[in-house]
Amino acid sequence: MPMNLSKNDLKPVREGRKRADVKYVARSLIRYARPYLPLFFLVFLASLSGTALSLLGPQVCGYAINEIKPDGGTDLSAIGRYAAVLAGVYVASGALSYLSAIGLSYFSRCIKRIRTELFSKLMTLPVSYFDARQAGDIISVLSYDLDTLGESLANDVMMVLTSVVTIVGSLVMMLITAPLLVTVFAVTVPLSAFFTRWLTHKVQPLFRARSKKLGELNGFVEEVVSGQKTTKAYCCEEAFLERFEEKNVAAADAYTEAESYGTITGPSVNFMNNLSLSLVSVFGAILYMNGVITSVGGIASFVLYSRKFSGPINEIANVLSEFQSALAAAERVFRVFEEPSEPADADDAVELTDVQGRVDIEHVRFGYHPEEPVLHDLSLHAERGELIAIVGHTGAGKTTLVNLLMRFYDAQAGRILIDGKDITGVTRASLRCSFAMVLQDTWLFSGSVLENVRYGSEDASREDVERVCREAKVASFVEKLPAGYDTILTDNAVNISKGQKQLITIARAMLSDAPMLILDEATSNVDTRTEEDIRAAMERLMQGRTCFVIAHRLSTIRHAKNILVMDHGDVVEQGTHEELLARGGKYAELYRAQFDAGMPI
Repeated sequence: MPMNLSKNDLKPVREGRKRADVKYVARSLIRYARPYLPLFFLVFLASLSGTALSLLGPQVCGYAINEIKPDGGTDLSAIGRYAAVLAGVYVASGALSYLSAIGLSYFSRCIKRIRTELFSKLMTLPVSYFDARQAGDIISVLSYDLDTLGESLANDVMMVLTSVVTIVGSLVMMLITAPLLVTVFAVTVPLSAFFTRWLTHKVQPLFRARSKKLGELNGFVEEVVSGQKTTKAYCCEEAFLERFEEKNVAAADAYTEAESYGTITGPSVNFMNNLSLSLVSVFGAILYMNGVITSVGGIASFVLYSRKFSGPINEIANVLSEFQSALAAAERVFRVFEEPSEPADADDAVELTDVQGRVDIEHVRFGYHPEEPVLHDLSLHAERGELIAIVGHTGAGKTTLVNLLMRFYDAQAGRILIDGKDITGVTRASLRCSFAMVLQDTWLFSGSVLENVRYGSEDASREDVERVCREAKVASFVEKLPAGYDTILTDNAVNISKGQKQLITIARAMLSDAPMLILDEATSNVDTRTEEDIRAAMERLMQGRTCFVIAHRLSTIRHAKNILVMDHGDVVEQGTHEELLARGGKYAELYRAQFDAGMPI
């Protein structure tokens, strides 16, 4: 995270605008689901056929009931035929529904495609996007939100479509069977529809808030888990438990509020439907007794159709809350696709080749917010092979300088030249490949030692890896591991020490053989012996290469040819270690502060 930069500071302006509605999500989904639309049509056709067949069931039941005569003239053979037809109808309907369910399972490929493209999109986003957000929140979009969307896409959409067909079909059959009884639904259905519409508008922002709070909770948990050793070392468990409880309560409250409104839909609509069914039964009996309806089977068919009519309404009401959750999740997913990718290289950008390592920074001005500059008028010159050490208090602009050299951010004024070429006129890939980076926060992934050292240099041979590991003092401990270079490191590489992790990242930098190096406080968190190993390895590596070292422990940069002392975005002092001490300025002040604090200097 850049210094003096908060999570909220860099949130895109577009997030403040009015959120899109269902149409936006539908358009976005159709764009990704287009290759699967033929399959969707076949699934819908199978489901529609199964639904249509099931609508014949109540009518056949009515015919069978009409064959029952109170005077003993019941035609059992006719009833048997109707029963056989009824069984065939429901078996065929069930088979078609099963085929529909099998077809729906293939829609997971659509979510797979979205997840792949979402991850690809994340890889194109600028560093500023990740600086402005918690890692856990980004992970939540890629996992939880997509899973929520997938569940809704695979099941709920088809269920709603078939439910609509069932409702319309049942209504038509009820009109054919007993038109007068349909008037009961003319009162209850509008009430249900009005209530459902009101509740939909009520719960949509609640589910959006639920997704947001869950993302914040995941981000906090990810931060705590990744830094659990520091948490324990400083005995901060209780403090983090309190903060977790606050965020957990906020997430739980958001969940409860959303669910309390979401789940009220089903019981309310169910009450209206049961009321409709009761009224139908009573009025049907009255009409039969008065001779308006002459068939008991017709009343039975109407009651069965009314249940078919009411059931899908219940189902639609029950999934409305799931739809709102899926809608909120889909918005979070598709908003990522709207984020601007890292700007493309200029049309006339050239590859940075045969880099000598001469760096010129000329009157650079930069701020993460234009109105709050971090660097004011920075200028410096580094010849090939020079070690440029950068020191200063937190917020002085040291890390910002690294961000500009790598073009993670672009300067707002001034320019940076490498071998006389403005870095805005070269491709980002060739620029970044010209630097090797060793950061204070080491990054190793789950894989073998060999794979971790080879990261970024996949074409390197095993012999090359072993060579740089010997130079970086990695071989001395790797060869003692159970499987040597093939030993699998865990996610956070807890099976090796902090200093050994640092040495592996230095070996990785050596293997890249880049002409320039950036060491961001690379030796500020290792023991003295390891620091000596690192220094010896780096001295071999830095021969003929330009190196920028950012450090608070002044012992790491005593031998630098040029030390830049930064303060509030400006270079206030420049010279060798001895020269700066003799001046008695800012550098000497930092030196004395470390000496008085008992820190290694």
